[in-house]
Amino acid sequence: MLIFSLALEEPEKMGLQERSETFLEVWGNALLRPPVATFVRAQADLLAHLVPEPDRLGEQLPWLSLRALKFRERDALEAVFRFWAGGEKGPEAFPMSRLWDSRLRHYLGSRYDARRGVSDWDLRMKLHDRGAQVIHTQEFRRWRDTGVAFELRDSSAYHVPNRTLASGRLLSYRGERVAARGYWGDIATGPFVAFGIEADDESLLRTSNGQPVKTAGEITQHNVTEMLREVAAWGRCRATLGNPEEKQHAEGSLEPGTAAAPTPESFTIHFLPLDSAQTLHHKSCYNGRFQLLYVACGMVHLLSPELGACVAPGGNLIVELARYLVDMRQEQLQGFNTRVGELAQAAGFSPQAGARHSETFARFCKSPELALGNTDPAVEPRTLPLEVLAQPLEARSPSPEDLTDPLQGGTPHSEPCQPPSASPGSLSKVLALPQGALPPPNSESDSKTGV
Repeated sequence: MLIFSLALEEPEKMGLQERSETFLEVWGNALLRPPVATFVRAQADLLAHLVPEPDRLGEQLPWLSLRALKFRERDALEAVFRFWAGGEKGPEAFPMSRLWDSRLRHYLGSRYDARRGVSDWDLRMKLHDRGAQVIHTQEFRRWRDTGVAFELRDSSAYHVPNRTLASGRLLSYRGERVAARGYWGDIATGPFVAFGIEADDESLLRTSNGQPVKTAGEITQHNVTEMLREVAAWGRCRATLGNPEEKQHAEGSLEPGTAAAPTPESFTIHFLPLDSAQTLHHKSCYNGRFQLLYVACGMVHLLSPELGACVAPGGNLIVELARYLVDMRQEQLQGFNTRVGELAQAAGFSPQAGARHSETFARFCKSPELALGNTDPAVEPRTLPLEVLAQPLEARSPSPEDLTDPLQGGTPHSEPCQPPSASPGSLSKVLALPQGALPPPNSESDSKTGV
């Protein structure tokens, strides 16, 4: 929610460069600069006030729908946003540097004193060998040591803990179940592989004397800036359509015989309850509705015939593979790929014909004859706006030494899950499972690759 609100921020309030830098820090850094931390607090305070009020949420953030969530899940979201907004004052509420070092010590064990050598080995012998040669030793080592991946200013400017990386877990501590907050995200692979190892501009990948000219951080900043530039252009086009005078001016400026640009469609992101992956197909409005299902490598265990039933015949499935998980050996990667194929086949999918070979993603297509069950024609996919359905993350239970102050909160009432309402439009639907915090077996980190 925070990243989308940042990407859709009005250009008059925040320039393109500031938006891209803010995105990189919030998304990839354990420590923030004070101006970025101020932005996070302001946005979190806004979201904390909007989440309990669906009507106000629909007015101010029309792209976001929480109507399918239960009351207790909305209350949990509100509590998260209030924590981000500074409900608990002081850096000790979330001592990110200490938590990062604790995770690193637990991960490396006896190798902690030789952590720089371990970092160089993982980078050169694993990530570089798997296609991420543009990641520079210095930036990867800095991220492993401090959690700061993108240092866009002087290093002394990064000192505010990034509370958006915090997560809460129920743990067994001295025989009792307690709620605790800590950091249990990625400390092995890094965020560079998502936007920083490929680019449309080939000059960014140029090498000199066998070494990349640009770092992964610089490539990431370029790619994110271009992505946000396209979002801004889409937003301007939408705003023009909403203003009759500007629309008439734009139509009048077209040359004779020139076709008008296609109208940008609106979209809505529907957040789903925690347990919806195995029950979504029971609702007729979801059965056989979606054209694309994306599953991150940490969420492959959710790929099932029940989830596949939500994809329309001829729809596509994209599964992220574990290529960049540095703790997985080659034979484990091959076993993981084989298992993905088995799960996809059991869910009613077959390998996509003509798809180019990729070690990063596996692509499948749902065959009509393999579709699970019969889709009621009355609830076949209708012409609706682009809808992205996202499920909250799950994660392993961490060790007690990674804990901070316990969370507080009760157990509010719940309400039945309501499917999103239909509205006119003409785009396909997307059912997306987010990057999971559960890595595959024998892995210590989450993947941060993107599509």
